[in-house]
Amino acid sequence: MIEIQKALIGKELTKQDIIKLLAIKDKKDQELLMTAARELRFNNFEDAIYLYGFVYFSTYCQNNCNFCYFRKENAIQRYRKSPKEVLGLAKSLVESGVHLIDLTMGEDPEYQKDNFSEIVELSKNIKDATDIPMMLSPGVMTEQNLDDIAAVGMDWFALYQETHNKELFKTLRVCQDYDRRMTSKIQAKKRGLLIEEGILVGVGESYEDIADSIIEMKRIGAKQVRVMSFVPQEGSPMENNPQSDYNLELKTIAILRLVFPEALIPASLDIEGLRGLSDRLDAGANVITSIIPPETGLAGVAQSYMDVDGGGRTVEQVRNVLKVKDLSIGSIDEYKKLLEKYKGKSGK
Repeated sequence: MIEIQKALIGKELTKQDIIKLLAIKDKKDQELLMTAARELRFNNFEDAIYLYGFVYFSTYCQNNCNFCYFRKENAIQRYRKSPKEVLGLAKSLVESGVHLIDLTMGEDPEYQKDNFSEIVELSKNIKDATDIPMMLSPGVMTEQNLDDIAAVGMDWFALYQETHNKELFKTLRVCQDYDRRMTSKIQAKKRGLLIEEGILVGVGESYEDIADSIIEMKRIGAKQVRVMSFVPQEGSPMENNPQSDYNLELKTIAILRLVFPEALIPASLDIEGLRGLSDRLDAGANVITSIIPPETGLAGVAQSYMDVDGGGRTVEQVRNVLKVKDLSIGSIDEYKKLLEKYKGKSGK
């Protein structure tokens, strides 16, 4: 396909190119897409894959996102991990061999009422104890909040729109401000934080919407770009919506690789667990997210407890899959150098 060849020689894909690739139905054409994505991944990263430890430390949230199990109005059991517990979990994950600690929470008003000072202190303690790269997913933050987390050495700020179609955004993130959310990302980037942006597929979007999102993620300079499939959540307004076709997620991962050949692109264990990892690696992903220590009482997001307590989201389990794929776990020094490279380019 002409669009695939364009990407392989370094030409920028247009919106129409992206839409055409998303619309692929023929298995041979899809395999060409996946093969090209793996080629571009190898050209930029060789066989190195990076691993992210996931610490979802508070499942309380002030929002009522229609797609989310942890939405405020869902009558479910929730938890807040203590700072001591979070530090211990982070140390355990670092010892297991992850490259980054992803600190994630719902938009918990308990942390917001002290202007995120507890989160800032916790982040500093983890950084001091481990010297590991860190990502924070706290929801929208003020400029002062962003100054504070940048000062303690936070590397990444993750804040997903889920879609860049403003009307669809309103149906997903009820009573939230699209522009405020985008502005918080841009403000973080100005402070030297790297941006992860993400979209959700299977929620009523069109191919044009996905293409617009990919183009917008490129415009804002995201260095890590993510797509996840919608999974119906019990107790949410969308619980009876049909399960998303995982194939659309796979095609989108591959297209992200074509558009962002030098970016980090996650394969999340939070959708299909370990059994879905191979397909996402075949689509060109080079980061494995949602690695969770077993028997710790932590939850995931899309599939809250899939493979968690049984040890299906550990570094050793992932290593076995990578070995079969002739891929390897990159070194922590390689990952840190990659982040420094991104930060050097972050203002361009």
